[in-house]
Amino acid sequence: MTNLLGDLSTSGVVLSRIILGLLAIAPMTGYDLKRHFDSTVGHFWSADKAQIYRTLAQLVADGLAEVETVAGAGAPDRQEHRITAAGRAALAAWLESAPERQVERDPFLARVFFGADLDDDGFRALIAGRRETTSARLAGFERLRAEADAPDRAARLRLATLDNGIAHLRTELAWLDAVEEELA
Repeated sequence: MTNLLGDLSTSGVVLSRIILGLLAIAPMTGYDLKRHFDSTVGHFWSADKAQIYRTLAQLVADGLAEVETVAGAGAPDRQEHRITAAGRAALAAWLESAPERQVERDPFLARVFFGADLDDDGFRALIAGRRETTSARLAGFERLRAEADAPDRAARLRLATLDNGIAHLRTELAWLDAVEEELA
């Protein structure tokens, strides 16, 4: 078994701990986890299906999660994953550890950095495309926030991450306006 923080890259450790956190909420299949990534934690961490299944297999191999075959009622059997006591300890150790610095990798900002080679129309199109995407994400997050219920501390903490995403998107829209105005 790996040490409690794991012998993975920083992003691999974070992904594995996010999966453990989701499994701490409820047992889930790989499909369920992917749905949760797309609908909840996806505003601050993304993972594709292959990454999720690969990480699940490693968590099981490390004894941090276990898998149980659940008979499907008129459907195929499901491989449901549960967090183990060792997984809860690893999750707790990660939660209590110093936050990792995550290196930002944003292709849009790279395009802005090298945008001097674009003509005015090309640069405006670049900014407009980002504004459209950011506005759509913001509308989706605000819709989720309006429908959210926070009956307990866990739900309020999850909503706090959504509020962070909303704040970042609003800031990005203001920044896009400023960049466009400065270069007009």
